[in-house]
Amino acid sequence: MKYLQKKRIVIKLSGSIFSLAEKDDQHNNNYYNSFKQYSDILISLTPNVQLIVITGGGSIARLYINFARKLGLDEASLDLLGIAISRVNAKLLIASLGHYAYPEVPISLDDVDRFVESNKIIVSGGLHPGQSTNATSALIAEKTRASEFINATDVNGIYDSDPRTNKNAQLFDKIELGKLLHILLKESSMAGEYDLLDIVALKVIERSKIRTKVILSNPINISNTIEGRKFIGTELVL
Repeated sequence: MKYLQKKRIVIKLSGSIFSLAEKDDQHNNNYYNSFKQYSDILISLTPNVQLIVITGGGSIARLYINFARKLGLDEASLDLLGIAISRVNAKLLIASLGHYAYPEVPISLDDVDRFVESNKIIVSGGLHPGQSTNATSALIAEKTRASEFINATDVNGIYDSDPRTNKNAQLFDKIELGKLLHILLKESSMAGEYDLLDIVALKVIERSKIRTKVILSNPINISNTIEGRKFIGTELVL
């Protein structure tokens, strides 16, 4: 069956929303309620746009990667471990979205390209070793000719330095691609250490002129960004 094609938007969701609580039932209930808020807002957007969501690995992935690194696992194998965990997170989100989501997690760009024909929400984890889920998201946006790439993170947007270690870091409302590239050159490329955007993601964004925003990850802010209202975050100037 052929569907009227909606505008496609790629959203990379911070792995922090997949960090399961481990303390007690109250914390688990709070986590469940927060997680459902994300899936509910994604569902509410489906009448107007088709969403392709990429899930990060979060603290669980970092925990396993750091443990496996101490066991002597090489970086390529650590990448595969992180990808596997991001795909588990994707399955969790698919379960929460119910029939609004395509039931399978893609394992390649070709899978994504086929699955979007369903007109449902596509949920992907990582795809290739050596690539962050941010780079994967940019490639998916390029492959599916998405109109926008939104990177929903656990910070308010792009700063001139890490706001978690520099209280005087300055937040950009907009930033030119060249200036962002200079900032990104300081980032780590070790497995589990990717943050915001990386060099591969930026090169893909540059070559295909993908409209990109880095925003604070919360359900209302995601909705505001997609629907063209004021949002908390940084727009990339191409």
